Amino acid sequence: MASQLAGRLRQGTMAAHTQAENTAFMKCFLKGVVETEPFRQLMANFYVVYGALEAEMDRLREHPAIQPIYFPEIQRRQNLAKDLAFYYGADWETQAQPTPGGLAYAQRLKELAQTQPELLIAHAYTRYLGDLSGGQGLRNVVRKALQLPEGQGTTFYEFDAIPTIEAKKAFKDKYRQALDSIEVPEDIAVQIIEEANVAFRLNRQLTDELEGALRAALSAEDFARFTAKETPGSTEPGNENAMDNLVKA
Repeated sequence: MASQLAGRLRQGTMAAHTQAENTAFMKCFLKGVVETEPFRQLMANFYVVYGALEAEMDRLREHPAIQPIYFPEIQRRQNLAKDLAFYYGADWETQAQPTPGGLAYAQRLKELAQTQPELLIAHAYTRYLGDLSGGQGLRNVVRKALQLPEGQGTTFYEFDAIPTIEAKKAFKDKYRQALDSIEVPEDIAVQIIEEANVAFRLNRQLTDELEGALRAALSAEDFARFTAKETPGSTEPGNENAMDNLVKA
């Protein structure tokens, strides 16, 4: 029997999603405060995270729990490499080093692939649906804040195979249907939801590690002003359109 994972994952990660959007780094980000150094460090972290996730999903693409959500067209590693070359230069592979949190995140993915591949579903869900949803608004924020040249610096957020808002919506519906089609025992379904909360925690660790660089770029007064207020998460009832407004900005 299919486990109807899509809705359960959304509901089961709502609090963790809100916490992730209320880190100091993300509060500033969502207010349009983006500095080059912490942003390129975030991309360096994502490069090792997506590198691990996508290498394992490639290897496990015939696994019954992975095959339904295996969509090579949404993989991010090659796009991240382009962004890192833009921010760090030709020797980006030497210059762009992940933080301890980035390495820990990647190691978690590798361990799961060896021990409980079904739990990679949780990480694919949190990363790719996030990229296709709120990530589109964050792209606009970065481009405006850093005044980037056309076609450079935000390739991570761009999906050549899914170029329009309508196409992204249709793909997200397809992805959720694929999630719902996966058949796992109830105890594994519960573990997948628990692991999705771990994914949000690991992501918070990444942004927390970048807070120092952000503080260094802002005055103490501005940092306090941007980070003082807690806001409802974009998956909470009544606030579902918060990220859509960024996309349209």
